[in-house]
Amino acid sequence: MLLFLTHILEKFIGGFRVFDYVSFRAITACLFSLILSIAVGNQVIAWLTTLKVGQMVRSDGPQTHLAKTGTPTMGGVLIILTVTITNLLFADLTNPYIWLLLFVLLSTGAVGFIDDYRKVVYKNPKGLSGRSKIISQTLIALVVGFVLFYWLQLPKSMELVIPFSKKMFYSFGEIGFLVLTYLVIVGSSNAVNLTDGLDGLVSFPVITVALGLSVFAYIAGNKIFASYLLLPHVPGAHEIVVFCCSLVGACLGFLWFNVHPARVFMGDVGALAIGAVLGTIAIILRQEIAFAIMGGLFVAEAISVMLQVGYYKISKKRIFLMAPLHHHFELKGWKENQVVVRFWIISIILLLLSLSTIKLR
Repeated sequence: MLLFLTHILEKFIGGFRVFDYVSFRAITACLFSLILSIAVGNQVIAWLTTLKVGQMVRSDGPQTHLAKTGTPTMGGVLIILTVTITNLLFADLTNPYIWLLLFVLLSTGAVGFIDDYRKVVYKNPKGLSGRSKIISQTLIALVVGFVLFYWLQLPKSMELVIPFSKKMFYSFGEIGFLVLTYLVIVGSSNAVNLTDGLDGLVSFPVITVALGLSVFAYIAGNKIFASYLLLPHVPGAHEIVVFCCSLVGACLGFLWFNVHPARVFMGDVGALAIGAVLGTIAIILRQEIAFAIMGGLFVAEAISVMLQVGYYKISKKRIFLMAPLHHHFELKGWKENQVVVRFWIISIILLLLSLSTIKLR
């Protein structure tokens, strides 16, 4: 919206041309979403409190978590609201990728909202049934796949880029692309959701992943840079940098309230939506494997749950003291802040490793 207005104003005041630069709008979007989320955060928390959407804590988990019972959840509404407003203001609204990402953010957020609402208001520990949730996520992922493949005709849509290699691309057809889209979006959505279990734990890794994807988006959107660095050129992908930076600012603002001791929790409404939108960005940029590297913390958390459940069904024994993985370390004696900060450090290392794939080819 602002980009359209500045195109009119720059005819009279040349300084408004600065809005044509995606780098300027990305930085401004990050700062705006950060300020907006902090500014309205208290009001959102107060609203959630009036809805009586207090967090329910498992009695078989770490006993230190019992004190968190009743803390407002569904705080992801703040992130979704902030990111949506920021992109409507600062992004190029003629870019189809922005609208696709907003669709994923809002639709998956709606699924998470229903799940959270049933859990905390109707006191249904299962929330939205697993079948209903996976069907909803599948439909959203298929919509993304069909839009990218048939409507936007995503370049290199049938090739999987292999990091650390100059010419290694794995080709697959239409069905393969749709399956990959489904696995990445649904897997990422649920993996981020599983990671959201401690104060501030998920926000910082989301920030590092969003920053990493913004670098890939900037390169992919520039034909010269993409050609030089041997990455797929995706026309229009540069605008995704604005979206990523708005997500960074929103998560930083949310972390202001979510840091230990948390005043609000993200809930499924935020975690499912953020995970899905990050996976969608990775699909657009053709960087699914690099995304798995930079989001390795999410991958580890998801795998820990799958291993725990699978092994228990086979042997009636557990691999970890408790899954997801962060609870295992808590029961091993790590304090909550120790787990969170150490996982943050790991997320930074994984970000640097993924960025190294850009040049090490």
